[in-house]
Amino acid sequence: MKKTCFHCGLDVPEHLHLTVRYENEDRETCCAGCQAVAQSIIDAGLGSYYKQRTADAQKTELPPQEILDQIRLYDLPEVQSDFVETHGGTREAVLMLGGITCAACVWLIEQRLLRTDGIVRIDLNYSTHRCRVVWDDKKIRLSDILLKIRQTGYTAAPYDAQKIEAANQKERKQYIVRLAVAGLGMMQTMMFALPTYLYGGDIEPDFLKILHWGGFLMVLPVVFYCAVPFYQGALRDLKNRRAGMDTPIAAAIIMTFAAGIYSLATNAGQGMYFESIAMLLFFLLGGRFMEHIARRKAGDAAERLVKLIPAFCHRMPGYPAVQDVREAAVVKLQAGDVVLVKPGETIPVDGTVLEGASTVDESMLTGESLPVAKMPSEKVTAGTLNTQSPLIIRTDRTGGGTRLSHIVRLLDRALAQKPRTAELAEQYASTFVFGELLLAVPVFIGWMFYADAHTALWITVALLVITCPCALSLATPTALAASTGALAREGILISGKQTLETLAQTTDIIFDKTGTLTRGNPTVSRISLLSGTDEAFVLAVAQALEQQSEHPLARAILNHRVSDGMIPDIRVGQRLNHVGEGVGAQLTVNGETQVWALGRAAYVAKIAGEPPQDEQSSESGSAVYLGNQLGFQAVFYLQDPLKEGAEEVVRKLKRQHLTLHLLSGDRETAVAETARALGIAHYRTQAMPEDKLEYVKALQKEGKKVLMIGDGINDAPVLAQADTSAAVAGGTDIARDGADIVLLNEDLNTVPHMLVQAGRTRQIIRQNLSWAGAYNIIAVPLAVLGYVQPWIAALGMSFSSLVVLGNAMRLHKQADMPSEKMPSEQ
Repeated sequence: MKKTCFHCGLDVPEHLHLTVRYENEDRETCCAGCQAVAQSIIDAGLGSYYKQRTADAQKTELPPQEILDQIRLYDLPEVQSDFVETHGGTREAVLMLGGITCAACVWLIEQRLLRTDGIVRIDLNYSTHRCRVVWDDKKIRLSDILLKIRQTGYTAAPYDAQKIEAANQKERKQYIVRLAVAGLGMMQTMMFALPTYLYGGDIEPDFLKILHWGGFLMVLPVVFYCAVPFYQGALRDLKNRRAGMDTPIAAAIIMTFAAGIYSLATNAGQGMYFESIAMLLFFLLGGRFMEHIARRKAGDAAERLVKLIPAFCHRMPGYPAVQDVREAAVVKLQAGDVVLVKPGETIPVDGTVLEGASTVDESMLTGESLPVAKMPSEKVTAGTLNTQSPLIIRTDRTGGGTRLSHIVRLLDRALAQKPRTAELAEQYASTFVFGELLLAVPVFIGWMFYADAHTALWITVALLVITCPCALSLATPTALAASTGALAREGILISGKQTLETLAQTTDIIFDKTGTLTRGNPTVSRISLLSGTDEAFVLAVAQALEQQSEHPLARAILNHRVSDGMIPDIRVGQRLNHVGEGVGAQLTVNGETQVWALGRAAYVAKIAGEPPQDEQSSESGSAVYLGNQLGFQAVFYLQDPLKEGAEEVVRKLKRQHLTLHLLSGDRETAVAETARALGIAHYRTQAMPEDKLEYVKALQKEGKKVLMIGDGINDAPVLAQADTSAAVAGGTDIARDGADIVLLNEDLNTVPHMLVQAGRTRQIIRQNLSWAGAYNIIAVPLAVLGYVQPWIAALGMSFSSLVVLGNAMRLHKQADMPSEKMPSEQ
């Protein structure tokens, strides 16, 4: 007797003994692969799968050898160099996916990949079908990932903006052609069906047969061409053992067409059915086409940014000795290359201006409409537009290292996020489809006994179509994509998971001072000398200590100049940097070696002894102390004016009933002055990073939802602790990477605006889910009781999806702020 494989059901070869232990028994498998998969399922505690499955597993059909060979080419380093980024032990690539028809497809691909060993992270954007995948190259190869997606029933290839645009155009044309064919088929089948509606009992059998055959011929293109996407989706669902959105629709089409053929063959005369199929598909395709347009529009923010980088540029290989210009591919540029950007051209790299003076339009990145002047030694960003004069630029960063690529990654992550409501909706939708298929069986049997097979058929078809939960699956992803895209156009990048959902619940906002509420460009207003040295001497020492710092106060000291005094000879030894406190180093000044410190008075006092009485000075602004082992040597007073519009922003936030806080490591005088100027009642001075952290935790223990807005390295811990965090323009890389929100421009008015938009997003998601749920609650009883025709069911399902899409697209518009109240309060 032949043995069959416990896992896949195929015959087990003779003399092969590969077993798995299941329910205290050894079960035979046909190969090492089945043994490994079965053991993994059992070890994961999912052994009940083998009891509940209704059919033996089938071996996955591999693509043809030529396709396999082509996919394996993506593992070559020279091929990956153009689109794969390496981050330590992981690699990252952006893929474009094909075959996705609904949000359930996205869920399936994510689940399959995340369960694959070696996959670190998946960010799949339903709106654009872009998939950003991070994997461990030691555990899995890129070709294996591409094959995994292909075996799931979809296609995947490295992302190419031109190819994806061509694919979108092709998909759009196919929709239009299928919709046109379905429309013509609907009109033609109705032409043959209408006489049977009006004069069915009076038409002679021969003429009635001609009408039926005419309807059959007219519906063939509709069934075998227009309905192909639904068949493909249903087959993919069956292959992956799940009930998707296309399954009930495909079942309804096949059932109705089979009934029509039976009626035609037996001259049953109860009805043609064919006109119902044509009308059904016309409305379904119309709804899906409108969904396609709305989805592309909702996700165009990331696509628009990707297309900003030009394919070619003007490279100057011999600069500065030779001014010759050659055409070069942007992907081949490296750091240090020099490029010429003419007026009207897009800057292809992040770089530094070497020659020329012009203005650059950065609106596509920051939302700021006014061009920014660029002079030699100033930085420019890839994707921005040179508007006036030629610029010669030295390349600093290219490809995935540019600021634009960083923004696109944040957008991909944002558009892939799934709030709790979306996850619950997806689970409900999958269960609902399965329940709908089960419900269809007793409904058909009941109506067949109560009425007849004809009535039972069209009621069952109507049930399968009208209750398809497309609207439920679309409710959240379309709203998130539309809102995220609208905010991105205004220079607000949402990057954290569930950010919009959490942001809408904000009760308290904590601001950092320097660089957040102030301009972040302080200047030294006065140097107070505390010993016999002169200003030039203490300034030179302070600048030597701050050489490697990026803090705004450090830049102010580095940029300060004095007219008189001798500059000492300074050699820097070992450095000690204490975040939030100051910097120290062993300096050899004019041949004398001393330990110097610059920063807070308490920090410098550890080396210099008792702080001077000048610390209690009532002089406004920030104070930075300098001292050595001989004592305090000087105090640098710095002024940093408030950002333009900061007072107005604070007023708007107060009108939204939000509690505002100011946390700063600065001294009492400077912080109190800023708080008074802005009307912020709650503030804390001389706060270390751990102090800020405890402040946020204390508010959260009171049940507050905290939004933290900061810009510096010392803000990174508190940004991570807050319920929602935002990093302002000009902030450090670590602050931007750790924040849920990145503000790309200097306008603080984006803060109250994004809070309003978050509230609107939550409100519209709730509206969409309520509508989708109410629609299904009403539609199911009506369909079961026989009050809905199949064509009305198709129209109702399409209409419900379009209502959800149309409601979500309201978020895509640039929201004005007629009121500063949160949407929930209006």
